[in-house]
Amino acid sequence: MNKLDLNSSSTMEQQKDSQPKWEAKVSTTIQKVSANQIFSLFKDFFGLNKWFPSLSTCYGIHGENGEVGCIRYCTGFSLPPESGGVVTGEAPVSGWSKERLVAINPIERILSYEMVDCNIGFKSYFSTVKIVPNGVDGQDGCVIEWFITVDPVVGMRLEDLVNKYDVGLQGMGKNMENALTSS
Repeated sequence: MNKLDLNSSSTMEQQKDSQPKWEAKVSTTIQKVSANQIFSLFKDFFGLNKWFPSLSTCYGIHGENGEVGCIRYCTGFSLPPESGGVVTGEAPVSGWSKERLVAINPIERILSYEMVDCNIGFKSYFSTVKIVPNGVDGQDGCVIEWFITVDPVVGMRLEDLVNKYDVGLQGMGKNMENALTSS
């Protein structure tokens, strides 16, 4: 579509494109395990549901787990599906997404991914997770930093989205730490 046309659809598209993206960062500190130990769990790109509190399902649908270009399918988000969660005459619809791993750096302990499709309101979504050693030589555990860039979501405030991610990351960090210290 030519953006110089002034019909209503191109004007709406221009307004959508001119809206600034939402950017946020949440983090959690893990005391008892190293950055490398935590990153080893993140490298299992298809296994996020093992750690993230609200995800009921996460599995690979394309490519090799942990390799750039692989795609995972996740369900059970705390964000409501765009349909409101119910399809008339059928069981409730769960929030789902398909996410592609776009970069992974085991030396720096950084992983980036994007949503390629979903029913939870994201039109554009890019995320980077970075695991940073805490203290001298990481002897004081690590910090998980989660950076999110997304187009504004209809019906949601940025503060609410950040809160959901913060709660999820706190739970995920605790689950990871417990699993690594109990073995």
